[in-house]
Amino acid sequence: MTTLVGKKAPHFEADALVNGQFEDNFSLEKYIGEKYVVFYFYPLDFTFVCPTEIIAFQRRLAEFEALNTAVVGCSVDSKHTHWAWLNTPQKAGGIEGVHYPLVADVNKTIAMNYGVLAGHYDYDDAGNQIWIGDNGNDAVAYRGLFLIDKEGLVRHCVINDLPLGRSIDEALRMVKALQFNEENGEVCPADWNEGKDGLVDTHDGIASYLGSH
Repeated sequence: MTTLVGKKAPHFEADALVNGQFEDNFSLEKYIGEKYVVFYFYPLDFTFVCPTEIIAFQRRLAEFEALNTAVVGCSVDSKHTHWAWLNTPQKAGGIEGVHYPLVADVNKTIAMNYGVLAGHYDYDDAGNQIWIGDNGNDAVAYRGLFLIDKEGLVRHCVINDLPLGRSIDEALRMVKALQFNEENGEVCPADWNEGKDGLVDTHDGIASYLGSH
């Protein structure tokens, strides 16, 4: 199994729902040179853990925007299913009020290219290779999250199994850590948070940091 960290984020063009409107040929490349991107996958619309994450990102969206960071979600649902869910009140299990882009990965190629499509290859009765979702269900995406810098490089990723919701605080922390490193040239030690010291990436620098903490 390989990782995308340090590599160019896989290219795609797909339908998306952006601020309640359909957008054709949506691509993350629109942000290159302009913004950082938190690109995350969730399994399915009209489920239970997923809206807690999607709405949580919306509630913290201003914090990401203050860091010049776009938030983009993606699942294997169609743009029409995204639209129906967006037009369902939150009290009824919907995600009404979400403005950031939700990508429609109907063909599941985006999740496959990002390494988060749950399941495995097998063969049908005719000998054709097919992808089988976990437990024989239709394939959906794990809860993958990718931090992409302004050059289009993946700098951080985390992949959770389907029952395990993500931490929005951790996503924000990683954006801040990346920007701290870029701006100061210092690296971020364990449990680094905004306002804490970084350290110089040398043996002397590490020894000095450990001696003062």
